[in-house]
Amino acid sequence: MSQELILLKCGEIALKGLNRRSFESILLANLRHRLRRIGKFSCQILQSTVTVDCLDPDADGDEQTRLLGLPTKMDRAYDECLRVFGFVSAVRAKGCEKEPEAICRLAADYLAPQLRAAKTFKVESKRADKSFPLTSPELSSLVGGYLHKRFPHLSVNVKHPDLTVRVEVRDRAAFVHGDADPAAGGLPVSSSGRGTLMLSGGIDSPVAGYLMARRGLRIDAVHFHSFPYTGERARQKVEDLARIVGRYAGDVDFYVVPFTHVQETLRDCCSPEYFTILTRRFMVRITEALALRAGSGCLITGESLGQVASQTLDGLRATDGVAERLPILRPLIGLDKEDIVAYSRKIGAFETSIEPYEDCCALFAPKHPKTKPKEEELLEEEAKLDVAALVEDAVAGTVLTLLRYGKEKTVVGALSDVSSPDSASPRESV
Repeated sequence: MSQELILLKCGEIALKGLNRRSFESILLANLRHRLRRIGKFSCQILQSTVTVDCLDPDADGDEQTRLLGLPTKMDRAYDECLRVFGFVSAVRAKGCEKEPEAICRLAADYLAPQLRAAKTFKVESKRADKSFPLTSPELSSLVGGYLHKRFPHLSVNVKHPDLTVRVEVRDRAAFVHGDADPAAGGLPVSSSGRGTLMLSGGIDSPVAGYLMARRGLRIDAVHFHSFPYTGERARQKVEDLARIVGRYAGDVDFYVVPFTHVQETLRDCCSPEYFTILTRRFMVRITEALALRAGSGCLITGESLGQVASQTLDGLRATDGVAERLPILRPLIGLDKEDIVAYSRKIGAFETSIEPYEDCCALFAPKHPKTKPKEEELLEEEAKLDVAALVEDAVAGTVLTLLRYGKEKTVVGALSDVSSPDSASPRESV
């Protein structure tokens, strides 16, 4: 077992009791779905640890690949593993037979570059296989002594070492590796169901989608496009953001709603001060209709309390009131803008989010929007409109695009031409 592999530590799914196996099954399916675009990999789970082996002969790259500094298949696989929700840490490791001498040699050879660069070290061992003849402290002492002889410049520091050499003795083999990298955490995507994200071109909503995918939701994204007031480049920007969310959430069904007629009708028929909150209410109605059609269990928004006029308590209550069958989840509700920006940078969405392309939410916005709307006032304004017809027309004209992870997009077309949402949108894992 000389080829390098990846060890992934499961997170909170280890605490799921009788449901643990179903969570693990989803987690492995998600992982395999991501890795299959890179090459052939074997993914197996045992004792809350997943081992990822590359079955391709050029897993570590040929000589030319290494000379050019290009990522090998293992490099690319490791990068993917770090973004799979459900794992708390990841590390590249090598395995050997469960013999003390073999473990010592492997530690010295595999970690030689790191050991030469370090000044201090320590060894930590875990013995999951209790039939192994040495206890964990005995194995750590044995490996530590061997490494000190091979690398005499090293000294032991058990509190703050430059390098921690980790040895794991498991049922399958013994594994040696250095310090692990933090992974994405959370729950496997799809383990909590499906959610529909109201995705704008701003900073907030992509972060909201990321956070709810981290809690196990598969994400659909709905964008409201007001052509010709908002152009194709603005729509493309939001599609790019949906793909960025998809780096973590996997496959995304991307809905583009024609919203021009709704906004022009509100502008022409309703009092300007109510325009912002009425626009939001229509967005929620349309998103709920699309979510129910797709079998989604909730709506997701990027709202943060008090951030803009429509996000006051009264404004949030006004939009909640038109979601008749599904809850609205707001993962950013208690975060300030600096918190949200930090998340946006973390997931790689910030630079795209700040591109200066118009957004439909800014169209026809009043100078003094109503911040404490009353339900009876909103109903009076909406009585001037055929609300059901406006919603129905917008849903019928919505264009669905399948953004499949690592693949080219597939434009399904307007929903009025799609007979069955299930046939139009394959429900594969992540």
